[in-house]
Amino acid sequence: MSAPRASRGATGDEPSRLSKPQRQHRVAELLEQHNVTSQGELVELLAAHGVRATQATASRDLEELGAIKVRGPGGESIYAIPDLPFAQRAPDDHLRRVFGDWVVEVASSSNLVVLRTPPGSAHVVGSALDRAALPDVLGTVAGDDTLIVVVAEQRGGASLADELRDLAGL
Repeated sequence: MSAPRASRGATGDEPSRLSKPQRQHRVAELLEQHNVTSQGELVELLAAHGVRATQATASRDLEELGAIKVRGPGGESIYAIPDLPFAQRAPDDHLRRVFGDWVVEVASSSNLVVLRTPPGSAHVVGSALDRAALPDVLGTVAGDDTLIVVVAEQRGGASLADELRDLAGL
């Protein structure tokens, strides 16, 4: 039996291996941040960010993520993932409409905002909020009729709650 291998990625000595979901999340981030024109370029970007992957792995990841080639700035073909929330940013009027239709109460505490909806509707509001990609919203968690919004500390929950209350017309 051989001795377990130590992970060296955290020290920067050697690229680390991430789990498949972690790696694919990194691929999606890189496609959003860079105009990636080839699988080889993606492999190089991953390596620059400390992730070891082969071109075959990059190819599989792109396929599983649903990446397609689109015409980018300057006319070159780049990879994009059309189903990512940040690729389908909801227009502000859509967010206002969803909030006006479904949000019935807004409360806050520290860096959290709690939104109440009719039963079975929290996920609709959460999805619209996620797709709006508001800069100080770190994430959302939706239940049946309650949605928790985690807000960046520097913004604070009360400030965002006021903005969301206005969107809902409350």
